[in-house]
Amino acid sequence: MKNFLYKLYNFSTSWTGTIIIVLLVIFFGVQSFVIPSGSMKRTLLIGDFLFAKKFSYGISTPELPLVGIKILPDFNGNGHLIEGNRPKREDIVIFYVPTNKKQHFVKRCVAVGGDEILYYDKHLLIHFHEGDEYIKKNYPAKKIKKAMGKLWVDNPYKDKYPGIQYKPEYNGNSFMLMQFNSNKIDMKPVYVEDLDAPVSNYGIRPINAFYKKVSPDHFYMIGDNRDNSDDSRFWGEVPYSLIIGKPWFTYFSIEYRSYERVAKGIGGGRDWQTLKKVCKDTPLLSKECEKKWNKYRFTIRWDRMFRNIDTMQYEQPR
Repeated sequence: MKNFLYKLYNFSTSWTGTIIIVLLVIFFGVQSFVIPSGSMKRTLLIGDFLFAKKFSYGISTPELPLVGIKILPDFNGNGHLIEGNRPKREDIVIFYVPTNKKQHFVKRCVAVGGDEILYYDKHLLIHFHEGDEYIKKNYPAKKIKKAMGKLWVDNPYKDKYPGIQYKPEYNGNSFMLMQFNSNKIDMKPVYVEDLDAPVSNYGIRPINAFYKKVSPDHFYMIGDNRDNSDDSRFWGEVPYSLIIGKPWFTYFSIEYRSYERVAKGIGGGRDWQTLKKVCKDTPLLSKECEKKWNKYRFTIRWDRMFRNIDTMQYEQPR
C-alpha cells in the first residue's frame, strides 16, 4: 500500500500527472467562469470571476476547455455522463445556449417543465404546474392574478432577490424588443382579455402579453436584469442536456470596462448606475467624469472576493 501511495504521489507531482489531475477537476468537479455581460446585474457583475460546481445537476459529458470538443460519447443521450438533479426554480444556473452550444450563459431559472409564463412590460407572471392550490398556499394574495381561467404569480422572485430589476440601459425595454421581433422570439404574442395590461397592435390583431408553456425536462432562463438580458424569451427554453452547473463563489472581481462602454454603450451596453456612483455630482457625459472613471477603472472589488453566490443573491445591491 505504501509503495502504491508513493508511486501515486510521484505521478501527481509530475507534469503529466498535474495536467491529468487538473483536467479531471475541470471535467467532473469545478470550473472557472467569468461574467461577460450585464444580464445578471446587480446579483452578478461584469468582471466577476467565479467557480462553478459542475456536479450540482449530475456530471455533464466531459469536453476539452475552450474548444468545446466532447472527449466521450453522450452515452445517456442527455448530455450527462451521470444523471443528477434538475435545476429548480430560483436557481442561478450555468448552461450552454441552445443557439450556440459552445457559448455558456449564466441566468436564473424562472420556470421548469409544465410551468406556463405570461410576460408583459415589467411583469413576469408564472402559473406553476402544481396548480392553483399550490399557488394560493405558497404566495400572498397581493402577488396572485387571475387570467385564462387560472392563477398566476406576478414576479414571484423579485421580492426575495433584491438584484432582480427592470432597469434598461437604452431607450426602451425588453417588452418593446419582443414586440419589434415577435416573429423571431420564443414566446407567442397573445391577447388575454382578463389581463390588466396595455394593448398593442400585432398586424391585424391586438396583443397585450407573450405566452410560453415550458416543455418537460426543459428550463426557462431569464437574467435578473430583465430589460438587459438576452435569454430564453428570445432564443428558447434550455434542455437538461445543456445544463453545466451552478455558480459557487467568486474568487476575483474587477471593474475593467472602458468609459465609452459604460457611458455610451460602445461595445457592450452602458451602465449609468455605476457611473453615477463614481462621478457623483459630475455630468456623466463630460471629460471630468471620464477622468474620474479612468482613475476608478481596473479597481478590484475586494468586497466580492471569495463570496458565496447563494449568500450574495439575498443582499441589497450597492
